[in-house]
Amino acid sequence: MRSQDPTRHNPSRPPRLLTAEPIIASIYIEAPPERVFDYFVRPEAIITWMGEYALLDPSPGGRFELDIKGGPVRGQVLDLDPPHRLVVSWGYVGSGRLPPGASTVEVRLTPEGAGTRVELQHRDLPADERPGHVSGWSHHLDRLARAAGRHEPGPDPGMPPVSQHLRASGFALRGLREFRARTRG
Repeated sequence: MRSQDPTRHNPSRPPRLLTAEPIIASIYIEAPPERVFDYFVRPEAIITWMGEYALLDPSPGGRFELDIKGGPVRGQVLDLDPPHRLVVSWGYVGSGRLPPGASTVEVRLTPEGAGTRVELQHRDLPADERPGHVSGWSHHLDRLARAAGRHEPGPDPGMPPVSQHLRASGFALRGLREFRARTRG
């Protein structure tokens, strides 16, 4: 009797994609950890620096939905320790390479001087997804530093305009104005 080669393709099991080294990024932000944490867990805050739509439930098992450049990122909150740590699953609706929940993003916030050191790690990405995510995280963390540091990052040149259904409801824009008024004080 022959033993089966474990590396051979088994049609009853989808092939595993090779994952790349994790993306590791760090940035200093001139704001306390509590304020920076809000920019990861409040929908009206996260869309100031990343994405155009967000539905977030910052509790273990809660929803993490964020549309970035029209790409629907979906996952869930895996762990959180406000205002020090947030772990979410991450993937894209309709993607065969990186479906919802397929990768993990961990954010750690550490007080540093008068501000916060943000350390981000994105794990379990397929190798061909890594370059785009390295570029994306660099771009978006720079925008986070401006937003949380009380500097208006302005419209994201890589982002489409806020979708019509959000504009029609006025909710996202009203919530954004209220959030900015509270954080500018």
